[in-house]
Amino acid sequence: MEEEDAALLASISQGSERAFNRLIDRYQQAVRNFLRGVAGPNDADDIAQETFLAVWTSARSYRGGASVKSWLFSIAWRKAKGAQRGWFRRAQRDAGWQEASELEQKRETPPAERLALRQALGELSLDQRAAVMLCLAHGFSHAEASEALDMPLGTIKSHVARGRDKLREVLGDEHND
Repeated sequence: MEEEDAALLASISQGSERAFNRLIDRYQQAVRNFLRGVAGPNDADDIAQETFLAVWTSARSYRGGASVKSWLFSIAWRKAKGAQRGWFRRAQRDAGWQEASELEQKRETPPAERLALRQALGELSLDQRAAVMLCLAHGFSHAEASEALDMPLGTIKSHVARGRDKLREVLGDEHND
């Protein structure tokens, strides 16, 4: 069977969909069962698809040192570990978003103040408004805003300074940053 698997991989590396389908038929259930045990039943099918896609795109990289079966399962294992890292990052990001959202709700700005701020921002030029929003509302450094907006650093600094002054003028000193 190993020689037949190696021949299938050689054909896959040359673009044979028929050989690819035969390899899938041969190993699909075993790979999914493995992934159900490792990654859980909800994600096993998606990771299996990613595994076989990787087989299709990297069949040429198989060098024959290990059996095709172990090579295939090593791909599945790497895909499962990658998915787990992605789940962990998403969980951390979601928890951070939830926490920030709760904090935002606790310090909710009264509607009249939000309206005044929106109107004051509307009096700024588009470039100034973007620079002010990134630096003052979203905590970007001037350098980060310069990169994000593709503007020179000095321009960002002057947009933020002028925008802050304009907001103070329109809103009054009690609304200082």
